[in-house]
Amino acid sequence: MAQREVDLFVIGAGSGGVRAARIAAQYGAKVMMAEEYRIGGTCVIRGCVPKKLFVYAGRFAHDLEDMAGFGWRVSEHEFDWLTLVANKDKEIARLEGIYRRNAENAGVEVVASRAVVAGPNTVRILSTGEEITARYILVATGAHPALGPAIPGCELAITSNEAFNLTHFPDRILIQGAGYIAVEFAGLFRALGADVTLVYRGDRVLRGFDGEIRDHLQAELSRASIRLAPGCTIASIEVIAGGKRVVLSDGSSLEVDDVMLALGRVPNTRNLGLAEVGVALDDVGAVVVDEAGRTNVPSIYAVGDVTNRINLTPVAIREGHAFADTVFGNKPWTVDHSLVATAVFSEPEIGTVGLTEEAARATGRAIDIYKTSFRPLKATLSGRETRTFMKLVVDQESDRVLGCHIMGDAASEMIQLAAVALGLKATKADFDRTVAVHPTSAEELVTLRTKA
Repeated sequence: MAQREVDLFVIGAGSGGVRAARIAAQYGAKVMMAEEYRIGGTCVIRGCVPKKLFVYAGRFAHDLEDMAGFGWRVSEHEFDWLTLVANKDKEIARLEGIYRRNAENAGVEVVASRAVVAGPNTVRILSTGEEITARYILVATGAHPALGPAIPGCELAITSNEAFNLTHFPDRILIQGAGYIAVEFAGLFRALGADVTLVYRGDRVLRGFDGEIRDHLQAELSRASIRLAPGCTIASIEVIAGGKRVVLSDGSSLEVDDVMLALGRVPNTRNLGLAEVGVALDDVGAVVVDEAGRTNVPSIYAVGDVTNRINLTPVAIREGHAFADTVFGNKPWTVDHSLVATAVFSEPEIGTVGLTEEAARATGRAIDIYKTSFRPLKATLSGRETRTFMKLVVDQESDRVLGCHIMGDAASEMIQLAAVALGLKATKADFDRTVAVHPTSAEELVTLRTKA
């Protein structure tokens, strides 16, 4: 039987791979896409979407507490973890179906199998052994949770992958990590009623974020009665009656129901055949690409978390779209990674875009800082002590807003629109001349007048 030929073979059906495959097919390319697990990738199946659904569940608990201050007599209520998990599964299945239909309706042939690179223009489908000749190969295999250094009992820990499908609610959970995933799960498990301990190697959470955002979030975590253990790591885990005993690097120990590791993510390049065909990988195994996503092997490209650039779903989608437009649509463009907004769905949530104060000062330019911290209107009646924090980083010479950092309710919604303004090189004067919407938290962004 003759070896089949395609214009594009996509390995991995996450957000970036599906977008690239679909757009390329719409341009008339013959496209095959292989996925060994489920279509939708980390974000849809075991990442952003289920995480946000769980965050909503936790926020309903806060809403129930807040209602009394607004005159509601709150009757007894009960949370059922398995109902949440089951309803989440239904929604994920629905979204997976949409991803599959969109790809297939565009003309993409979807293969349910692991596939590996067998040559610069060859892909092998492992379930059948068939080899496909491809004019271009796109690697979009994403990443998986890092497990960190081996410690006694590490096999007893879970990661974010398993956390979404626990068959029991962990009344006591210890989480190691200080990034997005760690603080988000710490907040949502605490809101749902768990006793939470957050262990991390550094002195503060969210390394790389603006220093004041980090300080304010750390204060809010403590206010929520999350036990913080900075400067520590897990030394060992063992099974005991009724749970697990965790010993920390400072010698202390505690008993919990579950231990979760949130120590970053590792690109999925192992046993993919990339090194064998000469594709350059970096020290952590990420695929090395240029600004167009092309590897050092001209026929092989990569997008998304497997490149370990900016590991966010919308970035992977844009990278996939740019690839398809450039290679198959005769519309060359590249993704600008310099000004990407992001949100952390902690409690309270964070939205940020542009330079932190620390990064702006490191450039050597003179900057002005405008900031505010206040108790939001909703909290005045609910009695909740949480505070909103906002900060603008402004270039003194040009008056251009270089960074915007928000912590509080709807921070993720606000930062999306702030990102449009920063992308248009808005100045502080542009913010100042904008009429405020009152009463909102967002109005504080256009009424900041006093330099810090």
